[in-house]
Amino acid sequence: MITSARMHWQALTKVPVQVSTLPDPQVSLQHFTVGSPQPFSGYESSDFYYTGFGVSQDIPGPGKLRLEKSEAEKDAEYGKHRYEAAGREVEEKVKEIYFELFYHAKTLAILDRNQEELRQIQQIAETRYRVGQGLQQDLIKAQLQTTEILKEHAMHHQEEDQEQLELKQLLGRDPDSPNIEIGEVEATHLELDSMQLARLSDGGSPDLAADRAMEARSAEALKLAHQGYWPDFTVGYSFEKTGPGFRDYYMLNLGAKIPLYFWRRQTPAIEQAALEAESARERTMATQLQVSSVAESSLVAMRTAERMMSIYRDGLIPQAETSQASAMSAYQVGKVDFQTLVSSVLDLQNLRQEYYRSLADHEIAIAKLQQVIGDEK
Repeated sequence: MITSARMHWQALTKVPVQVSTLPDPQVSLQHFTVGSPQPFSGYESSDFYYTGFGVSQDIPGPGKLRLEKSEAEKDAEYGKHRYEAAGREVEEKVKEIYFELFYHAKTLAILDRNQEELRQIQQIAETRYRVGQGLQQDLIKAQLQTTEILKEHAMHHQEEDQEQLELKQLLGRDPDSPNIEIGEVEATHLELDSMQLARLSDGGSPDLAADRAMEARSAEALKLAHQGYWPDFTVGYSFEKTGPGFRDYYMLNLGAKIPLYFWRRQTPAIEQAALEAESARERTMATQLQVSSVAESSLVAMRTAERMMSIYRDGLIPQAETSQASAMSAYQVGKVDFQTLVSSVLDLQNLRQEYYRSLADHEIAIAKLQQVIGDEK
């Protein structure tokens, strides 16, 4: 997609020089014979014989070439911004999938850890059951919970495999190539208030810049349509060689294409261009609102994720770790039941997963912000 957009933009940059160049001149040959179709017949006997050579050049009306060049330059600018937008879109998608893979990797690690803890709990439950201090029901519950973890483990593996395929496709890699390694992710610190965001999104969005370029192109097209009331011109010069004893002829021709049917051609063209210019302005306004909405939503998502990470990291997870350690010790001496212990393990598992979910969401929100404003901080 990026390569296609880049090639299209580069192709559009070749247009301005073409449309701003005069039309190709026309060269003509005239041969007038007398009495016979054979070449040079009547050359010595007729006053009407002649052979002529001429050249003519069409010249568009005043300002038309300049406006056509300007219109083509705006097309090229639009293509450039669409290329930038395609690049940012792919970059954001790659980051989003990468952070999702990071979340799955962390979740799988948590599940592996919990599975090991449940095995230890199951061993404790078996020991207590053998000495008559525990219930067989506790063993069944431990086995069921272990099965649930295996089920969740398989689900995350399936999602991970699917996202690896999507990421390879975006990066242009073979589906059978080795999986992309996922490293650690640290929370990105981004200081940005609403006023800064509005300024950066207004000036940094390639989608908005593309629509503005198209709006400017429509304005140039409207000017060009008004120039249609001006005639186009033709300049020609020819030389005619006559028979012996007669003087040669030299002829200068000046012509003009008169917009005689302006009410059927030029006037409707102006009305069409005016409507298209208004459409482009409305599209720019709609894109501006959309860009602003996406940026604000991403900023809110980023701040929400930051608050949630702080709550999990500094409050809930440490408390849950303490609660689990306490429940483990208490269960070994029979002060709490098995369900309380398992609940403490699962609560800690869920909180850790939610923390990494918030971290992934935080980085995805920043990736969406950067798609709008670029890498500016």
